[in-house]
Amino acid sequence: MTKRIALFPGSFDPFTKGHEDIVLRGLQLFDEIIIALGYNAQKSTRYFEINMMVNLIESAFSKYPNIKVVTFSELTAEFARKNGARFLLRGLRNTTDFEYENSISQVNRQLYTDLESVFLITTPKFAWISSSIVREVHKYGGDVSEFLPYQLR
Repeated sequence: MTKRIALFPGSFDPFTKGHEDIVLRGLQLFDEIIIALGYNAQKSTRYFEINMMVNLIESAFSKYPNIKVVTFSELTAEFARKNGARFLLRGLRNTTDFEYENSISQVNRQLYTDLESVFLITTPKFAWISSSIVREVHKYGGDVSEFLPYQLR
């Protein structure tokens, strides 16, 4: 039987408890999940340094040998193909997320016909958390610990 590998791509600036929830629920569907932090061409700078975020995410999933954390800077579909991932794991908080993800899903499927997008609806208690909200709270000195699955250093 072929190993079911899912790619969970994003900028994850930062990686939140909502993201963690999608990954942990995804483990019920997939044999392996690759959390891939991409360099987003539309975001000129990151708030949190990417290597620091990789280390923090790795620490959050240290008990899960079937979860890998990597960076990439190419088309998501091509990165998935190179890593043997036939599934893209995505979380949906609302209809705006669906509209955005639907378009990306269509393009990825065109670029890599064996790539299937799998959408999980965000658990309600995490639906309002977004990376941009967490960045804003952190920027002004607020406590963001309840939104993150790790401690910021």
